[in-house]
Amino acid sequence: MSKNSKSSGTTDVKLKSQYNTAIFAGGCFWCMVEPFDTVKGVKRVISGYTGGHVPNPTYQEVCSGTTGHTEAVEITYDPKEISYEELLNYYWQVTDPTDAMGQFQDRGDNYRPVIFYNSDEQKLVAEKSKQELEESGKFDQPIVTKIEPAAPFYPAEEYHQDFYKKNPLRYAMEEAGGRAQFIKKHWQK
Repeated sequence: MSKNSKSSGTTDVKLKSQYNTAIFAGGCFWCMVEPFDTVKGVKRVISGYTGGHVPNPTYQEVCSGTTGHTEAVEITYDPKEISYEELLNYYWQVTDPTDAMGQFQDRGDNYRPVIFYNSDEQKLVAEKSKQELEESGKFDQPIVTKIEPAAPFYPAEEYHQDFYKKNPLRYAMEEAGGRAQFIKKHWQK
């Protein structure tokens, strides 16, 4: 079983007791899995929906813009191997923190950039990380990524999980929407 495939309830309980979770939104969830999937210390990345007012939404419902949900990824990680702060550093590098109306070719509220915190500690670390990015001068526009309390996270349908592995051509088309160029411009020297 890959680290991203859905597991049994027993395994989920073990993961929750041993590991922590981070929830990040940054455009289409298809494009948010791969950047975290190979990071040392990350055990699982699940595509899903959060922040809305409809329980157990479907992809079609979320895409309609009527549920209030944002496409996001839930990252299960081992805090002994990687810190929440380090995950945030990866997050900033794979999103456009200056675009509140979506990400790259993905437009609309359900694609907005958000860090959903699970604890007061995560909130403080996220706020500090955002402030450091603002003060870095790396961007000439304001950092508009929201920091919000975590809401229920609903895993997306199975065909959305590990999309970059299952549908590499379609994934490549999605990634051609500007994310790679943005990363190169702002993060690679």
